[in-house]
Amino acid sequence: MALLLRTHYDLAKSSLKRNRSRSFLTCLGISIGVASIILILSLIGSVTNLISTQVASIGSDLIVVRPTSTRSTVDSVISELTTSTQYLKSNLTLKDVATIEKIEGVATASPLAVSVNSLHGETETTVPSATVVGTSSAFLKIQNLSLKNGTFLREDSETPTAVIGTKLANALFGTSEPVGKTLSLLGQRFIIVGVLAEVDDPINFNNIDLDNAVFVSASVLNNIDNSLQIQQINIRTETTDSVKQIAETIKERLVASKSGDTNFAVLSGDDITHPAGSLMFIVSGILTVVAGISLIVGGIGVMNIMLVSVAERTHEIGIRKAIGASSSNILLQFLIEALILSLSGGLLGFILGYGLSFLLCLITPFNPFISWQILAITFGVSLGTGLLFGLYPALKAARKNPIYSLKFWG
Repeated sequence: MALLLRTHYDLAKSSLKRNRSRSFLTCLGISIGVASIILILSLIGSVTNLISTQVASIGSDLIVVRPTSTRSTVDSVISELTTSTQYLKSNLTLKDVATIEKIEGVATASPLAVSVNSLHGETETTVPSATVVGTSSAFLKIQNLSLKNGTFLREDSETPTAVIGTKLANALFGTSEPVGKTLSLLGQRFIIVGVLAEVDDPINFNNIDLDNAVFVSASVLNNIDNSLQIQQINIRTETTDSVKQIAETIKERLVASKSGDTNFAVLSGDDITHPAGSLMFIVSGILTVVAGISLIVGGIGVMNIMLVSVAERTHEIGIRKAIGASSSNILLQFLIEALILSLSGGLLGFILGYGLSFLLCLITPFNPFISWQILAITFGVSLGTGLLFGLYPALKAARKNPIYSLKFWG
């Protein structure tokens, strides 16, 4: 059997070498689809791995409370991308933060109330669309962030204060050290008391680009923005031993305080690391469909070339059958040829996909995500495409009449 397979492999390789250009173009059709899948999986894996690393660096004593939707994931994402009320769906409030802080085992809790507003500097400089985060002094400790200079927010401050990200400070004031300067938000003046050290990490489990955000007290922001609601509550526990139990207690207390309302999720551990950004979900889905279409087109290319090959080698098929080759031998010969085309295209697509991933990492914060699962998917997709689209031409070759085939000269 091994000798037979070796013979079929040599015959297939010889046939493909005779038509190098045709074989390469056929492989290219498969490789484009495989490369698309590699790129998508690598990108999703990079984002997930990036957030997982962030959560792990913060610590295993982290709990996050987020609002949830009763709709399907797709409906929820589309709604967020097509409506202007994506920040008005939360049922979390500052009272919930106070309730959580009273629970035994909770070290501290910090709200995240995010809005997008115009910021005005001391001169005529304006940032028309800036991320404004309403939070508390505990945010810095929970996130393990550091300040470039100045101090963080203080609840006992009589004057409205703000802490600004490095990149936003440069955009608004033309300097990364604007401590003591003032900015205007919704008619309210804020004194800059601190600047966050540059994080350069726009993708995180908070869905906030920290370098391009300004942080103010959640209570002050709530007073000047009536539509503001809490999108997330970050919690740090006193120990890591009872995180799950504390998370259950938080859920029970919040349900009781909200008269049975359960439209929120209390997350810990790996549950926090869901891919950040709804747009990523939509784009990945669209690219997967495109990749699938590319694979189908590539598979049709394999089928077409194999049908041409069968037609060109009809006389050869007749000779082989005349000297004793069975229909199964002929089927296996042409099926192996289709698999070689498909697997070669898959290998080329694997190299091309990761090549694009490494180029992408030069302009994004993502590092290429490499795993044996992606390699297995690549092999499986290539093998499946070769079998699916190579079977019909192989069957057609196996069913040819040997007498007719011997008379056929192309």
